[in-house]
Formats: sequence, structure tokens, C-alpha cells
Amino acid sequence: MSRIDENKDFIPVRIAVLTVSDSRSLEDDRSGQVLVDRLTAAGHRLADRAILPDERTEIATKLRSWIADETVDVVISTGGTGLTGRDVTVEAHRDVYEKEIDAFGTVFTLISMDKIGTSAVQSRATGGVAGGTYLFALPGSPGACKDGWDGILAAQLDYRHRPCNFVEIMPRLMERTREKFRRK
Repeated sequence: MSRIDENKDFIPVRIAVLTVSDSRSLEDDRSGQVLVDRLTAAGHRLADRAILPDERTEIATKLRSWIADETVDVVISTGGTGLTGRDVTVEAHRDVYEKEIDAFGTVFTLISMDKIGTSAVQSRATGGVAGGTYLFALPGSPGACKDGWDGILAAQLDYRHRPCNFVEIMPRLMERTREKFRRK
């Protein structure tokens, strides 16, 4: 079963938080603040924070800039994962993914089912990897951000979590890229 291995040291990761909203500002961004509060309380570092409108190109451009930034290990976005015409965060994430973490959305749905029942089917939470950076898209409600962090990300972004976690494989995310450059 999953557990924290107290014999290992905690390794903080650098996390950028993106809120996707046509109407929020930093002053009233409750969902983004939930993520900031939780990641810093866990001992991680806030690498950057931004708010963007529901525009696919702008979101993908911001994700790419954070992927290219060596001071960002993880990006967590909130908002724009629903089914309406303005909800384009998932598409923007998939525009930049090299690999999708398929089970992230599945596990998020299972956690949500316990809280909101069948309404969980309306979320399109997603996760992936690009350029050695983890990217996660959570729904825009504070409750969904709490569920995503508390139920998945808190453990998977903790190097001490067993039997495995995202942090321990971070150095290997770029294996193929490094191998390609070594051959040249």
C-alpha cells in the first residue's frame, strides 16, 4: 500500500500555477490560491503564477514557456476543463504533451465520484509530460483543486512516497532527448 518512507529526505519541486479564466484576477482567484497554499505548505516552491483567458493559443504558449524554463518542474493549471465552448485548457495541454498520463484523469474522476457523484463525468482533468516538465489540468473549482492536490499530487510529488512517485523519475524524463544529442 502507499506510504511515506521516513528514511528518505523530502525533495521540493518548483511548481508554476496557471489559472484559466475570463473573469478572475489574482485578488479573487480562489482555486489558484488553494493550489499555492497547498504546494507551499507541503514544502514545494512556487516557481511562477499566472492568469490567462480561455484562449487555447495563449494557454499553450504559456505552457511552452514554462516547459522551456529550467526553474519550473511542474505546471498545474486550474479552469477550462469542462464541456462548454470556452473550455479549451485540455486541448491546449494536449497541444504540448509529449506523453499523456492517462490514469491521472481516471484517478481524478474516481476521487470526484466520492464527492460529487456522477457529476464527475463532466470533468476532463488531464496530466502529461513535455520537455521533462509535468503538466496537470484541474477543474476550476476550489474543491476540485483540493481533491486533485490532496488525492493525487501531494503524494505523487513527494519523493518519499512509496511504492513510486513522479519526483523519482524526473531525471529520466528526458532520456531519449539526451541520448539523441549524445549520438550527434
